[in-house]
Amino acid sequence: MCSDTRDTDEPHSSSQLLRPGEVLVIEITPGDPRPIFRQIVDGLRRSIARGALPPGSRLPSVRGLALQLRISLNTVAKAYTQLIEEGLIESRKGVGVFVCEPKQRLSEAERLRRLDEAIESLVNATLSLGFDTETIVERLRTAHAPLAQPTPDDTKQS
Repeated sequence: MCSDTRDTDEPHSSSQLLRPGEVLVIEITPGDPRPIFRQIVDGLRRSIARGALPPGSRLPSVRGLALQLRISLNTVAKAYTQLIEEGLIESRKGVGVFVCEPKQRLSEAERLRRLDEAIESLVNATLSLGFDTETIVERLRTAHAPLAQPTPDDTKQS
């Protein structure tokens, strides 16, 4: 476990040249209830899903990202290990860490189980806040909108 010794609750970020013109930004917020490794995992997952990190993009080394974010090597290694296990990134010995081609390794039943688990977590986290269902659903739509990709049905003209 890594502790951030800075006295600020302001997010800090890391920039790493991936390819000409591409920059990796990961925000770490010390006041966030999620562990730092989870913030890295979530940030990279989101960047990959949005297409900001396309397949083949080179990520900073464990050491490089740890130095940029001023966190423990073990914290970055744990985040990268989780993303490797999920098939989102791969480590090529002596070459670097890269974003993988998208592939669906989970069955539809497992994907639905994980969706239900995430929804349950959202419901539990927001239950005591007193928001109505419409507000929660609208916030979810807003958060998901940048990730939505057009499907063939979305592009059809009626």
